[in-house]
Amino acid sequence: MSKKNILLLSIGVFLGAGLAGIFLPRLFPYSFHGMIIQAPETAPEISLTDHSGQPTTLKRFQGKLVILYFGYTSCPDVCPASMGVLGQALEALGEKAEEVQVLFITVDPARDTPARLADYVTHFHPTFLGVTGTPDEIAQAAALYGIYYEAQPTEVEDIYWMDHTASTMVIDQKGRLKLVWPFGVTVEDVAADLRMLLK
Repeated sequence: MSKKNILLLSIGVFLGAGLAGIFLPRLFPYSFHGMIIQAPETAPEISLTDHSGQPTTLKRFQGKLVILYFGYTSCPDVCPASMGVLGQALEALGEKAEEVQVLFITVDPARDTPARLADYVTHFHPTFLGVTGTPDEIAQAAALYGIYYEAQPTEVEDIYWMDHTASTMVIDQKGRLKLVWPFGVTVEDVAADLRMLLK
C-alpha cells in the first residue's frame, strides 16, 4: 500500500471515529436505571437540620447533585442496603463525588438523634449527611416527595419498626427532581447514572 493510501486510510479512520462520537450517542441515547422525571420547575424545598445542627435546605447544595433518601437508623435491611449502594457508587466516582451530596432524612426522629444519625450515615460515606427535624417538619418533607412512612408495633413493648417508601430521588444541579431509583438498583447502575448527570 502506498504512503498516499495509508495517509488517506488514516484520515478516514480518524474522521469516522470522530463522527461516531458525535452521532452514536444521538442514535443510541443513554438509558437511565430509574424513573426519569421531566420536571421544568424546581423540586419542593425542605427545611430541616443536619446531624451537625446546620439548617438544611436544597438551596444550600445548589450546583451539586442532591440525593434524597428517607429512612431510619434502626432499619434492619432496606436502608443499610440502599445506603451501602450509594456509598460504593460515590467511591466509584472518585473526585467527581465532591459534586454529589447524599441526604438521609430520618422518618424516626424520636430515636434518631443527631449523634446517632452522624454515626450511621458516615459509616457508609464520610460526606453523607443525616437529616432530622420535628415530626411535623419531617411529615411535611415526606409529603412533598410522596414518601409514605408509618410506625409498626411489635410484640415487644416500646419496640417498633417503620414501614416506609424505599425509593431514592436525585435532584440535579439546577434544583430539579430528575430521577427516582427503585430499591434494588445496583452500584454500577447508580454510578453510571451519576456520571451521566454530572457531564
